[in-house]
Amino acid sequence: MIVAKTNMIYHAFGLKINSTIPLPELVALHESIDMAEVQIDIADLTELWMKKDVQQGRFLVDDQMVMFQIPETATFLIETGKKIIVSPMKDADHNKIRLYILGTCMGVLLMQRKVLTLHGSAIAIDGKAYAFIGHSGAGKSTLASTFINKGYQLLSDDIIPLLLDEEGCPYVIPTYPQQKLWQESLQKFGWDSSAFSPLFERETKFAIPVHSSYWKDPLPLGGVFEITKTEEDHTEIKLIQNLDRFHTLYNQTFRHTLIPRLGLREWHFIKSARVINKIKMYQVQRPSNVFTAPELLEKILKIINEEMN
Repeated sequence: MIVAKTNMIYHAFGLKINSTIPLPELVALHESIDMAEVQIDIADLTELWMKKDVQQGRFLVDDQMVMFQIPETATFLIETGKKIIVSPMKDADHNKIRLYILGTCMGVLLMQRKVLTLHGSAIAIDGKAYAFIGHSGAGKSTLASTFINKGYQLLSDDIIPLLLDEEGCPYVIPTYPQQKLWQESLQKFGWDSSAFSPLFERETKFAIPVHSSYWKDPLPLGGVFEITKTEEDHTEIKLIQNLDRFHTLYNQTFRHTLIPRLGLREWHFIKSARVINKIKMYQVQRPSNVFTAPELLEKILKIINEEMN
Protein backbone atom coordinates (compact mmCIF):
# COMPACT_ATOMS: atom_id res chain seq x y z
CA MET A 1 0.00 0.00 0.00
CA ILE A 2 1.08 3.56 -0.65
CA VAL A 3 1.28 5.45 2.61
CA ALA A 4 -0.11 8.98 2.43
CA LYS A 5 2.46 11.61 3.33
CA THR A 6 2.40 15.34 3.86
CA ASN A 7 0.57 17.10 1.06
CA MET A 8 2.79 18.27 -1.78
CA ILE A 9 2.00 20.86 -4.42
CA TYR A 10 3.24 20.10 -7.94
CA HIS A 11 3.03 21.85 -11.29
CA ALA A 12 2.29 19.71 -14.35
CA PHE A 13 -0.08 19.73 -17.35
CA GLY A 14 -0.56 23.46 -16.80
CA LEU A 15 -2.17 22.77 -13.41
CA LYS A 16 -1.27 23.10 -9.74
CA ILE A 17 -1.75 19.67 -8.21
CA ASN A 18 -2.06 18.87 -4.50
CA SER A 19 -1.22 15.22 -3.89
CA THR A 20 -0.98 13.05 -0.79
CA ILE A 21 0.79 10.50 -3.03
CA PRO A 22 4.44 11.43 -3.72
CA LEU A 23 4.98 12.14 -7.43
CA PRO A 24 8.75 12.58 -7.79
CA GLU A 25 8.49 12.92 -11.58
CA LEU A 26 6.77 16.28 -11.23
CA VAL A 27 8.11 19.75 -10.44
CA ALA A 28 7.38 20.62 -6.80
CA LEU A 29 6.06 24.06 -5.83
CA HIS A 30 6.35 25.92 -2.54
CA GLU A 31 2.80 27.21 -2.40
CA SER A 32 -0.24 26.85 -0.18
CA ILE A 33 -2.52 23.88 -0.87
CA ASP A 34 -5.32 26.44 -1.24
CA MET A 35 -3.81 27.32 -4.62
CA ALA A 36 -4.27 23.78 -5.97
CA GLU A 37 -6.60 23.19 -8.92
CA VAL A 38 -6.46 19.39 -8.73
CA GLN A 39 -6.52 17.10 -5.68
CA ILE A 40 -5.04 13.56 -5.65
CA ASP A 41 -5.94 11.42 -2.64
CA ILE A 42 -5.99 7.84 -1.37
CA ALA A 43 -9.34 6.31 -0.35
CA ASP A 44 -11.04 2.91 -0.31
CA LEU A 45 -13.12 2.60 -3.48
CA THR A 46 -13.88 -1.10 -3.05
CA GLU A 47 -17.53 -0.71 -2.10
CA LEU A 48 -18.25 1.88 -4.79
CA TRP A 49 -16.60 -0.27 -7.46
CA MET A 50 -18.55 -3.36 -6.42
CA LYS A 51 -21.82 -1.43 -6.60
CA LYS A 52 -21.09 -0.40 -10.17
CA ASP A 53 -20.54 -4.02 -11.28
CA VAL A 54 -18.04 -3.19 -14.04
CA GLN A 55 -15.31 -5.47 -15.36
CA GLN A 56 -11.61 -4.95 -14.69
CA GLY A 57 -9.89 -2.97 -17.40
CA ARG A 58 -13.14 -1.31 -18.49
CA PHE A 59 -14.08 2.32 -17.98
CA LEU A 60 -17.18 3.28 -16.04
CA VAL A 61 -18.51 6.67 -17.11
CA ASP A 62 -21.20 8.22 -14.94
CA ASP A 63 -21.85 11.90 -15.67
CA GLN A 64 -18.72 13.73 -14.44
CA MET A 65 -17.14 10.62 -12.88
CA VAL A 66 -14.89 8.06 -14.57
CA MET A 67 -13.68 4.89 -12.86
CA PHE A 68 -11.41 2.05 -13.94
CA GLN A 69 -9.51 -0.77 -12.26
CA ILE A 70 -6.12 -2.27 -13.09
CA PRO A 71 -5.68 -5.85 -11.76
CA GLU A 72 -3.22 -6.21 -8.88
CA THR A 73 -2.66 -2.46 -8.95
CA ALA A 74 -5.49 -0.08 -7.97
CA THR A 75 -8.95 1.27 -8.62
CA PHE A 76 -8.97 4.85 -9.89
CA LEU A 77 -11.67 7.52 -9.85
CA ILE A 78 -11.50 10.82 -11.76
CA GLU A 79 -14.20 13.38 -10.98
CA THR A 80 -15.27 16.76 -12.45
CA GLY A 81 -11.80 17.54 -13.76
CA LYS A 82 -10.69 18.38 -10.22
CA LYS A 83 -10.13 15.18 -8.28
CA ILE A 84 -8.31 11.85 -8.62
CA ILE A 85 -8.91 9.16 -6.01
CA VAL A 86 -6.65 6.10 -5.85
CA SER A 87 -7.50 2.87 -4.04
CA PRO A 88 -4.29 0.74 -4.11
CA MET A 89 -4.42 -3.04 -3.91
CA LYS A 90 -2.26 -5.07 -1.56
CA ASP A 91 1.42 -5.23 -2.58
CA ALA A 92 0.77 -3.05 -5.63
CA ASP A 93 3.75 -1.65 -7.52
CA HIS A 94 4.03 2.06 -6.60
CA ASN A 95 5.67 2.89 -9.94
CA LYS A 96 2.78 1.34 -11.85
CA ILE A 97 0.24 3.31 -9.80
CA ARG A 98 2.06 6.57 -10.57
CA LEU A 99 2.19 5.60 -14.24
CA TYR A 100 -1.61 5.42 -14.35
CA ILE A 101 -2.06 8.60 -12.30
CA LEU A 102 0.16 10.62 -14.66
CA GLY A 103 -1.15 8.86 -17.76
CA THR A 104 -4.74 7.70 -17.99
CA CYS A 105 -6.01 9.60 -14.94
CA MET A 106 -4.57 12.95 -16.01
CA GLY A 107 -5.69 12.35 -19.59
CA VAL A 108 -9.27 11.79 -18.45
CA LEU A 109 -9.12 14.73 -16.04
CA LEU A 110 -7.97 17.06 -18.82
CA MET A 111 -10.77 15.79 -21.04
CA GLN A 112 -13.26 16.56 -18.25
CA ARG A 113 -11.78 20.06 -18.16
CA LYS A 114 -12.30 20.27 -21.95
CA VAL A 115 -8.64 20.35 -22.80
CA LEU A 116 -7.86 18.65 -26.13
CA THR A 117 -5.15 16.06 -25.48
CA LEU A 118 -3.23 14.22 -28.19
CA HIS A 119 -1.39 10.92 -27.74
CA GLY A 120 2.25 11.57 -28.47
CA SER A 121 5.35 13.66 -27.80
CA ALA A 122 5.93 17.39 -28.33
CA ILE A 123 9.28 18.98 -29.12
CA ALA A 124 10.27 22.67 -29.11
CA ILE A 125 11.73 23.66 -32.49
CA ASP A 126 12.55 27.29 -33.35
CA GLY A 127 10.01 28.83 -30.96
CA LYS A 128 7.14 26.46 -31.73
CA ALA A 129 5.97 23.06 -30.48
CA TYR A 130 5.66 20.20 -32.95
CA ALA A 131 3.56 17.18 -32.03
CA PHE A 132 4.56 13.63 -32.97
CA ILE A 133 1.44 11.51 -32.58
CA GLY A 134 0.56 7.89 -33.30
CA HIS A 135 -0.51 4.58 -31.84
CA SER A 136 1.53 2.78 -29.19
CA GLY A 137 4.76 1.44 -30.62
CA ALA A 138 4.72 3.75 -33.65
CA GLY A 139 8.00 5.38 -32.61
CA LYS A 140 6.84 8.75 -31.27
CA SER A 141 9.08 8.83 -28.21
CA THR A 142 12.04 7.42 -30.11
CA LEU A 143 11.78 10.18 -32.71
CA ALA A 144 11.37 12.79 -29.97
CA SER A 145 14.46 11.42 -28.22
CA THR A 146 16.41 11.77 -31.47
CA PHE A 147 15.49 15.46 -31.53
CA ILE A 148 16.53 15.82 -27.87
CA ASN A 149 19.92 14.27 -28.66
CA LYS A 150 20.34 16.98 -31.31
CA GLY A 151 19.79 19.73 -28.72
CA TYR A 152 16.05 20.29 -29.00
CA GLN A 153 13.81 20.28 -25.92
CA LEU A 154 10.85 18.19 -24.81
CA LEU A 155 7.52 19.70 -23.76
CA SER A 156 5.57 16.49 -23.27
CA ASP A 157 5.67 12.74 -23.65
CA ASP A 158 2.59 10.48 -23.92
CA ILE A 159 0.00 13.25 -23.40
CA ILE A 160 0.04 16.54 -25.32
CA PRO A 161 -2.43 19.10 -23.85
CA LEU A 162 -3.62 21.75 -26.32
CA LEU A 163 -5.29 25.03 -25.43
CA LEU A 164 -6.50 27.85 -27.68
CA ASP A 165 -5.52 31.47 -27.05
CA GLU A 166 -7.84 34.47 -27.45
CA GLU A 167 -7.22 34.50 -31.20
CA GLY A 168 -8.00 30.80 -31.56
CA CYS A 169 -4.38 29.74 -32.05
CA PRO A 170 -3.48 26.37 -30.47
CA TYR A 171 -0.54 26.07 -28.12
CA VAL A 172 1.02 23.16 -26.27
CA ILE A 173 1.09 22.98 -22.46
CA PRO A 174 4.22 21.27 -21.03
CA THR A 175 3.56 18.26 -18.78
CA TYR A 176 6.65 17.06 -16.88
CA PRO A 177 10.36 16.32 -17.64
CA GLN A 178 10.32 12.60 -18.38
CA GLN A 179 10.28 10.32 -21.40
CA LYS A 180 9.24 6.68 -21.71
CA LEU A 181 11.40 4.54 -24.00
CA TRP A 182 11.44 0.83 -24.81
CA GLN A 183 14.67 -1.09 -24.22
CA GLU A 184 15.03 -1.55 -27.99
CA SER A 185 15.14 2.22 -28.44
CA LEU A 186 17.73 2.58 -25.65
CA GLN A 187 19.93 0.07 -27.47
CA LYS A 188 19.63 2.05 -30.73
CA PHE A 189 20.96 5.12 -28.90
CA GLY A 190 23.72 3.10 -27.22
CA TRP A 191 22.30 3.67 -23.73
CA ASP A 192 22.60 1.14 -20.90
CA SER A 193 19.11 0.33 -19.56
CA SER A 194 20.56 -0.35 -16.08
CA ALA A 195 21.07 3.40 -15.73
CA PHE A 196 17.30 3.99 -15.84
CA SER A 197 14.29 2.85 -13.83
CA PRO A 198 11.79 0.45 -15.42
CA LEU A 199 8.29 1.90 -15.39
CA PHE A 200 7.20 -1.06 -13.30
CA GLU A 201 8.28 -4.59 -12.40
CA ARG A 202 9.16 -6.89 -15.34
CA GLU A 203 8.61 -3.99 -17.76
CA THR A 204 11.02 -3.37 -20.65
CA LYS A 205 9.99 0.29 -20.94
CA PHE A 206 12.03 2.78 -18.96
CA ALA A 207 11.60 6.23 -17.43
CA ILE A 208 14.15 8.66 -18.85
CA PRO A 209 14.54 11.97 -16.93
CA VAL A 210 15.08 14.97 -19.24
CA HIS A 211 15.34 17.86 -16.78
CA SER A 212 18.15 19.55 -18.70
CA SER A 213 16.28 19.17 -22.00
CA TYR A 214 12.82 20.22 -20.82
CA TRP A 215 10.94 23.25 -22.12
CA LYS A 216 8.71 24.40 -19.27
CA ASP A 217 6.71 27.19 -20.95
CA PRO A 218 3.71 26.90 -23.34
CA LEU A 219 4.53 27.23 -27.05
CA PRO A 220 2.38 27.76 -30.16
CA LEU A 221 1.61 24.52 -31.99
CA GLY A 222 3.63 24.62 -35.21
CA GLY A 223 2.44 21.37 -36.78
CA VAL A 224 1.44 17.75 -36.27
CA PHE A 225 3.25 14.67 -37.59
CA GLU A 226 1.46 11.31 -37.34
CA ILE A 227 3.98 8.45 -37.13
CA THR A 228 2.90 5.19 -38.81
CA LYS A 229 4.68 1.89 -39.55
CA THR A 230 4.57 0.26 -42.98
CA GLU A 231 6.02 -2.81 -44.69
CA GLU A 232 7.78 -0.58 -47.23
CA ASP A 233 11.58 -0.29 -47.14
CA HIS A 234 11.72 3.52 -47.23
CA THR A 235 10.43 6.54 -45.34
CA GLU A 236 7.85 8.94 -46.73
CA ILE A 237 6.09 12.04 -45.42
CA LYS A 238 2.72 13.07 -46.87
CA LEU A 239 0.50 16.07 -46.20
CA ILE A 240 -2.79 15.09 -44.51
CA GLN A 241 -5.68 16.93 -46.14
CA ASN A 242 -9.42 17.55 -45.95
CA LEU A 243 -11.52 15.28 -43.69
CA ASP A 244 -8.57 12.99 -43.06
CA ARG A 245 -7.29 15.67 -40.69
CA PHE A 246 -10.37 15.29 -38.48
CA HIS A 247 -10.05 11.50 -38.47
CA THR A 248 -6.38 11.75 -37.53
CA LEU A 249 -6.97 14.13 -34.62
CA TYR A 250 -9.90 12.04 -33.37
CA ASN A 251 -8.05 8.72 -33.55
CA GLN A 252 -4.91 10.18 -31.97
CA THR A 253 -6.70 11.96 -29.11
CA PHE A 254 -5.64 10.39 -25.81
CA ARG A 255 -8.30 7.83 -24.75
CA HIS A 256 -10.51 8.91 -27.65
CA THR A 257 -13.05 6.15 -26.98
CA LEU A 258 -14.25 8.21 -23.99
CA ILE A 259 -15.17 11.23 -26.15
CA PRO A 260 -18.74 10.10 -26.99
CA ARG A 261 -19.26 8.54 -23.55
CA LEU A 262 -18.51 11.89 -21.91
CA GLY A 263 -20.82 13.70 -24.34
CA LEU A 264 -17.91 15.58 -25.89
CA ARG A 265 -18.21 14.65 -29.55
CA GLU A 266 -19.42 18.11 -30.67
CA TRP A 267 -16.89 19.87 -28.45
CA HIS A 268 -14.07 17.74 -29.90
CA PHE A 269 -15.14 18.48 -33.47
CA ILE A 270 -15.23 22.25 -32.87
CA LYS A 271 -11.83 22.25 -31.13
CA SER A 272 -10.33 20.06 -33.87
CA ALA A 273 -11.64 22.40 -36.58
CA ARG A 274 -9.97 25.37 -34.90
CA VAL A 275 -6.66 23.52 -34.61
CA ILE A 276 -6.79 22.31 -38.22
CA ASN A 277 -7.38 25.84 -39.51
CA LYS A 278 -4.12 27.05 -37.96
CA ILE A 279 -1.59 24.31 -38.74
CA LYS A 280 -0.49 21.70 -41.26
CA MET A 281 -0.60 17.99 -40.55
CA TYR A 282 1.60 15.27 -42.02
CA GLN A 283 1.67 11.49 -42.02
CA VAL A 284 5.14 10.01 -41.53
CA GLN A 285 5.50 6.49 -42.90
CA ARG A 286 8.48 4.50 -41.71
CA PRO A 287 9.63 0.88 -42.16
CA SER A 288 8.56 -1.31 -39.26
CA ASN A 289 11.87 -3.19 -38.99
CA VAL A 290 14.46 -0.44 -39.61
CA PHE A 291 15.73 2.32 -37.29
CA THR A 292 14.97 5.47 -39.32
CA ALA A 293 14.70 8.17 -36.63
CA PRO A 294 17.82 10.16 -37.71
CA GLU A 295 16.62 10.17 -41.33
CA LEU A 296 13.12 11.28 -40.29
CA LEU A 297 14.57 14.07 -38.16
CA GLU A 298 16.32 15.55 -41.19
CA LYS A 299 13.22 15.27 -43.38
CA ILE A 300 10.97 16.86 -40.73
CA LEU A 301 13.39 19.73 -40.12
CA LYS A 302 13.51 20.35 -43.88
CA ILE A 303 9.70 20.59 -44.00
CA ILE A 304 9.64 22.96 -41.00
CA ASN A 305 12.35 25.18 -42.51
CA GLU A 306 10.54 25.33 -45.85
CA GLU A 307 7.33 26.43 -44.11
CA MET A 308 9.14 29.18 -42.23
CA ASN A 309 10.89 30.57 -45.34
